[in-house]
Amino acid sequence: MNPYIVDATGDPGLQPERTALSWTRTALALAVNALLSMRAGLVAGEPGLVAVGVLLFAASGAAVAIGTVRRRQLSGARLVITPPAGALVGVAAATLLASVGGVASVFVEGAA
Repeated sequence: MNPYIVDATGDPGLQPERTALSWTRTALALAVNALLSMRAGLVAGEPGLVAVGVLLFAASGAAVAIGTVRRRQLSGARLVITPPAGALVGVAAATLLASVGGVASVFVEGAA
């Protein structure tokens, strides 16, 4: 995916701040779910849930990194519309793996 870059025209408004807040909310939601998953895994003795929590923490850190990059991209003289493809794929893969692990842990626990 090639980045789509345009010249910044005048005041970028609140877009960089809204973008930063959005990525911060995403990272916070991932971190809270990571804590809940790890706690549930430790209390119930389920190592799968702990692993899901670790993955979610990794996704949370990646969301913070992407948010920082996007804020810098949107606050410059040239606006990069497309976020880094590799970073988006990494966050999506970590989130998908964590989701599959969480759902699988529910089925494994239900079968036992």
